[in-house]
Amino acid sequence: MIIIYTIHNELKEKISNLNNLIQDKYKEVLSLDKNILREFIKENIGSIKSMKKLENNHLALYEAKGGIVGVDGSTNRKGGAYPHFVDVFQGLAKSTIMKDEPIFKADIYTPLFSDMEKNILEEEEKITLDKRNRLLAGIEVEVALESAKRFKPYAILMDGSLIRYNIDAYDLWVELREECESQGILLVGVIKDIKTSIIGDKLGEIYPKMNINAYDRELLFGLLEYGEMIIIDDETNKKKKAGYSSVFMRSSLAPSVIGMDIIDSQKEYLEEMGRLVFTLTPENSRGVPLWLDIVDKEVKISDAMINGLMERYMDRDLYERFFISERAKRN
Repeated sequence: MIIIYTIHNELKEKISNLNNLIQDKYKEVLSLDKNILREFIKENIGSIKSMKKLENNHLALYEAKGGIVGVDGSTNRKGGAYPHFVDVFQGLAKSTIMKDEPIFKADIYTPLFSDMEKNILEEEEKITLDKRNRLLAGIEVEVALESAKRFKPYAILMDGSLIRYNIDAYDLWVELREECESQGILLVGVIKDIKTSIIGDKLGEIYPKMNINAYDRELLFGLLEYGEMIIIDDETNKKKKAGYSSVFMRSSLAPSVIGMDIIDSQKEYLEEMGRLVFTLTPENSRGVPLWLDIVDKEVKISDAMINGLMERYMDRDLYERFFISERAKRN
C-alpha cells in the first residue's frame, strides 16, 4: 500500500529555515578542520588510541570468570494530564552465562497519591520528572546489585552514564560499587547519547573568541576512525571528582561516537573494557554492544504491554475514569 502525504508549502519552508538556522548557529563547529581538531584533542583532552577486537580465547576467559552482565531499565506512561497518569518502571540484569535466569524488578508511580499543593503545574512536572529519574535509576541499581551477588560476573555493563546513579540512587549505588570492588567485578557504563561538553568548553577556554556551543557528540561526529578511542585526561574529565574515568569511542562504522565510564578504583581496566565494548558491538550498528541491545529489547515496556496490564488488573470503570484521556478515547 502506498501512503501519500500532503505537505503544506509553509511546512517545507519552515524545515528549510530550520536547516539554515542550524548551519548559521553551528558554523564554527561545522567549519572546524578535522586534523586540527584531532591535534587539539590530543594536546588538551586526552590521547587517541586504536583498539583491536579481543580474540575468542580472551572472551572465553571472561566467560570462565563469570561472564558479562548487561543492565538496562525502561519506563512508560499511561494516562493523560496531571495527575491522571501512571508511570511503570522495569529493570533487567541479564547474564551471558545464565541467559535463562534474568533478574527483573518493577515499580509504578502515580501523582494521584501526592499530597503536594496543586497550584504550580511547572513545579509539579519537575517533581514528577525527578521522581521518575529516581525510581528508574534505583531499579537499575537494584537488579545490578542482585546480579553481582548471584552471578559474580567478570563485568557489569550498565546502559548510560554511571554518574546519574550518584545523583538519583546514591545509597544503593554506593552499596553496588562496594560490592563490585570487594568481589573484583568491573563496573562499566556505556553511554549512547553523550551530553558532555568537555571539548567545546576547552576550546572556549583556550580560544575565547570562538563561539563553540556544542556537545561532545556533535564535535566528535565523523572525527574518529572506526575502532578509535579518546582516553580523557583526569584533569579534563568533569566526572573525575565524582569517582569516574571515561573515554569516547567510535565502536561501529556509524560516524557517531559513544562514551564509556568506569569507577576510578578500576581505572587500570579502562582500555580493556573499551576493547570489550568494541568487540561486542556489531560494526554495522548504532554503536552499542549487542548484549546491551538484547537487554534493552527485553526490558522495554511497550504501549501494548502497559495497556494490557491496566485492562487486565484494574476495574474497567476505574481505568477509564482515571487513566484514559479524551484524546485516547477518540483513537
